Formats: sequence, structure tokens, C-alpha cells
Amino acid sequence: MGKRIAGILLAVLILVFAMPARVGAVSTSATAAILVDADSGRVLYEQNADARMLIASTTKIMTALVAIREGNLSDTVKVSKKAAYTEGSSMYLKVGEELTLETLLYGLMLCSGNDAAVAIAEHVGGSEAGFAELMNETAAELGMEHTSFANPNGLDHEDHYSTARDMAVLACAAMNNEILARIVSTRTVTIGGRTMTNHNKLLSYMDGCIGLKTGYTQAAGRTLVSCAEQEGQRLVAVTLQDGNDWADHQALYEYGFSTYPSQRLATLGQQLQEAAVQGGAVSTVPLIAADTVSWPTAKGERVETRIELEQPLTAPLTAGNRVGQAVFTWKGQEIGRVDLLCGGNVAPAVESAWNTLKLPG
Repeated sequence: MGKRIAGILLAVLILVFAMPARVGAVSTSATAAILVDADSGRVLYEQNADARMLIASTTKIMTALVAIREGNLSDTVKVSKKAAYTEGSSMYLKVGEELTLETLLYGLMLCSGNDAAVAIAEHVGGSEAGFAELMNETAAELGMEHTSFANPNGLDHEDHYSTARDMAVLACAAMNNEILARIVSTRTVTIGGRTMTNHNKLLSYMDGCIGLKTGYTQAAGRTLVSCAEQEGQRLVAVTLQDGNDWADHQALYEYGFSTYPSQRLATLGQQLQEAAVQGGAVSTVPLIAADTVSWPTAKGERVETRIELEQPLTAPLTAGNRVGQAVFTWKGQEIGRVDLLCGGNVAPAVESAWNTLKLPG
């Protein structure tokens, strides 16, 4: 199936989502809700996050992700009669009309076009049923254990449901896809002869909102998945069956950014520690972080760092070689790790001239 999401990232997301979140400091009108730090996966707030719920058009986040991974933006898609006459919200497609997949994706995510969803599904999956299989395969790959997709648009169906927690997993994966992140952050676009405006009013209601997707059916009520960024930190909020979702999402973000600012645990190229060297011309060598790791930290919380070397460092050593890892733990549980690189070349110690001098026999 197209490009695969990195297994390590998914394992971290699934692990971290199991950590308890602080409750009581903020509340919502939603039946189910969750607030997550998008890059670390830490849950900052949750309310009935594992309740199985209808998700309406927030379904289209998965539709778009699958279409981008499996299709080509420049593909020409011919609109079928079934797609054109799909009930509900629409980008007003006409039978036989030909559009690029990219145009349909904008119609899907900005106009919430159910017609666009069907046209995309038929093109990428061969049929709605075939596309639903791809959606469910991707859900399983992402670790969305309590989710089932029956269609690409979110119309009510007994086999179509998810949870706030699973939708947060999906949202994090979606915002890591550059194409999808670009589409859902767009307020207005003219493409393929159409001008489309995003239904997600949160993009204009609050500074820092960068997506994602609204949804509504009479049975599901109002559903909203969104993402906001502040000073490089990204948070994802999900509310299901929430009549006050615009205000609730703003309140969740105000709480999350103020209570859990992101703390840089390691920065690419940063020296984290020095390590002893055996038999070297110098006695220590810097250990350099090979990547950047951050973690949202509330006041008074402390993240511990543990250095794990693959073996004792013995000269000669070459700068840039991987020699171990730094492991970060919070409340005794691992929250991340980064490779450590040797920070310099280390030659073997040179024996003294006295010891190496060979006298004539």
C-alpha cells in the first residue's frame, strides 16, 4: 500500500496515548473529546476518548490521506452518475465532468463534498467498497483499533465509526503529510475553474489554526477535528457530538499551549554529554544528538535522560559514527530516544619516546 508510516512513530503514538491525561482544568460540551500534542503524541486532555461514535465528515481526513498515498494529484477523474448524485454536502459535480484528483481533494476538504468523496473512491479504489478496504487497512496500520470505515464521506452507517482517540491518531498522521496539510490549511482557493472556501471557520476564528475538518449529520451531531500551531508546537483537538465546538476547540488550545509548552530535550547537533574514551589521545569525546526531540511539559514535571552506549568507547574513533542513544523518560516511562554520534576523531594514545626507543643490542 503506497508509502508506509514509520513503525517506530506509530508505536510511540500508541504507547503515549495510553498515558493518563490531566483532567478538570478545562471542559467541553462534547460527548467525547481529546487534546493531543501532535509531535510527541502526549494526551493533554481527554473525555470519553474511547467511546465509539459516529464521525460524520471528519471521515474525509482518512479519504484524503488514502487518496494522496495511493493516487496521483495530476490524475484525471471522470465523475460518475453515482458520484454526482450523492446526497448531502457537495462541490456540485456534474455527470461526465473531468477534474484532477487535486481539485477533487480541495472540494473534499474545503467544501466537504460527498460527491467528491465518491468520485475519489471510485477512481482510487475502483469502487466505494474497494476504497473502504484501503481506508480500513490504513486505519489498522496507524493503530486505530476502534475504528471502522464503510464509506468515504461519513454518511451514517452501522459499520462506520471511530473514537476521539483514534481520530487524533489519524489527525497526527494527516498533518505529517505535506500535501494534505497544505490543503486543509487553505481558506479559499480557485482551482479547476472552481472557487472554494473552507468550511472550517476555526481557520479565521483563532490565530495559529492550520486545519483540519468539520462534520455534521443529524445522528452524529457536530464533529470537529482541528490542528493549531504556536511557537513550533502543534496540538490536535477532536470533539464529537459537540454543539459548541468552535469555542471548545479554542479553549482546549488556550489550555494546552499555556499548560504544556513544548520542552526541547535534544537538538540536532547538540552536545548532550561527554563520554570517557579508553586508549585514546584524549580522555573524553562529546556525544552529539543526531535528531531533535521535544516533549510537552507542565510546570513541575521533569524528564530524565539516560545515556546508553553500544559498547565502551575505545580509540580509534571517527567523528559522526553512531555510538549509542540518549533515552528520555517521564514518570519512569520511555517517551523518546535519539541516536548519539561521536563528536570528534580520537586517535590512539601515542606511547612516549622513552618507551618506544629501541637501543642497539
